[in-house]
Amino acid sequence: MAMAATTKTSQTGRLHKPAPFSDVAQHRRKRRLGDALGLTDYGVNLVVLPPGAESCLRHWHSHEDEFIYVLDGKITLVTNDGRQILGPGMAAGFPKGVANGHQLINEGATPARYLEIGSRAHADLVDYSDVDLRYSADSGFTDKAGVSSASSTGSSVPSSSAKD
Repeated sequence: MAMAATTKTSQTGRLHKPAPFSDVAQHRRKRRLGDALGLTDYGVNLVVLPPGAESCLRHWHSHEDEFIYVLDGKITLVTNDGRQILGPGMAAGFPKGVANGHQLINEGATPARYLEIGSRAHADLVDYSDVDLRYSADSGFTDKAGVSSASSTGSSVPSSSAKD
């Protein structure tokens, strides 16, 4: 099966995070290419970050590898190691189980596009590095002690590490 990347696909991918985290990534646009092509073991998303937009809260995955490849524009990768500018043709990988949260921010003046590819593991736990928040498919959003957030509405888990 093949399709043009411009073919209409789902553009969501954000879970309904509890306040005050719900507005992060509100301007990010994701096209779930892997879902549209019937992939189930890993997800592939075409992501557009307008100027000033963030990909997500800084996070890491317990059981999912994640990879990004920059197509257009420049994005700032934020990790425990600091900030690094990524441009077209550059890639970054985030191995499962490594507690080094990552986030992408478009600090430039033009939109940035990148591919996001990630495995899908039901057992995955997403730890948000800078805030008291975790996510699992079984529990939804909780604080790091495991207490459920009253405002967490968690929906079905979208593709490719989209729990970010």
